[in-house]
Amino acid sequence: MRGDGKGLQAEDERAPLISTRFLIIATSTILILAAASIAISWFGRAYGARLSLAGHSESTEIVDITIGRDRLAFPANTIRFEHQRRSGVAERVDLYLLWPEMTGYSSAERRRFDDLAVSQSLVFLQISQSTMSKDMSGRVEPIYRSLLEPEIAEGLAGLRSQAFRAGTGYEGESLLTATAPDETTYAIRCLLPLAADKATSSDCQRDIHVGEDLTVLYRFSSRMLGDWQAIDEAVRAYVSGRAGPAAATTMLKNQSKTSTDRSS
Repeated sequence: MRGDGKGLQAEDERAPLISTRFLIIATSTILILAAASIAISWFGRAYGARLSLAGHSESTEIVDITIGRDRLAFPANTIRFEHQRRSGVAERVDLYLLWPEMTGYSSAERRRFDDLAVSQSLVFLQISQSTMSKDMSGRVEPIYRSLLEPEIAEGLAGLRSQAFRAGTGYEGESLLTATAPDETTYAIRCLLPLAADKATSSDCQRDIHVGEDLTVLYRFSSRMLGDWQAIDEAVRAYVSGRAGPAAATTMLKNQSKTSTDRSS
């Protein structure tokens, strides 16, 4: 019995203080924790960067969009909404551009996009297939003229202002008109503030026809009305320079999609 006791004592003395199984478990746990830490760190940086962009994009990759009979190509950082930054057929696309640079979002100009105090140097564009035969200038005489008050106020940069009558659906708005350099009528609707510091980033809006069959509705701050002619020319040139006829097969797909959407 004593021999057996001494044998057991010897085996206990030779046994390792930390078992192999324990080492394997401990090592595996450390590796798992390290991997989790790396994943959390990477996700944190990626999510943090995404969060800091707040829906904006700094990418200048070209997004190829087809609307009706027109094919358009815009840098991703000029497209306002994230879900629209993908190539293919679309019903509309929304852009925002710095004025007067006519460029998209960048971290260097982040404050001009996000700070309401300085966001009044943006031009917002909504591009879609035309649904009316006349643009805003063409609607002045047949539609707007009979809805306006007779009093005409002279404004800055050659603009003439008339308020819409009550009950017309345009209460609070004014129609501003001028004669463009090509002798056509320029027209824009505005919610003119009582004081300049009450102006918003998009209280004036105008629509024009561009390309094969596009309507471009663009908006900007009433503080920028002095640049009305330059803005109109820049918007028209910006969209026209990035538009072209859509391929026939794409047009058919787009028309089919539109018919399906309307029937549903």
